[in-house]
Amino acid sequence: MAKIIRIKGEILGKDEPMVFTKEYNVVKEDDALETMYSEMGSKHAVKRAYIKIVEVSEISEEDVQNPILKKTLEMY
Repeated sequence: MAKIIRIKGEILGKDEPMVFTKEYNVVKEDDALETMYSEMGSKHAVKRAYIKIVEVSEISEEDVQNPILKKTLEMY
């Protein structure tokens, strides 16, 4: 059964930390973390060691803020 995982964190090593929130529809929490590390490392050219996870939580469909994920969930 799929879950919606929200990951809050920050990218360190720049002039000031960059705060982010990502949401994923995944089967396991580990899948969401792996996808987030891959995306953030690719887009911002940082190594995993510079990505600090602040919070990982499972959320309901009503709490989704990402418009693309929200639209995808409405289709099912």
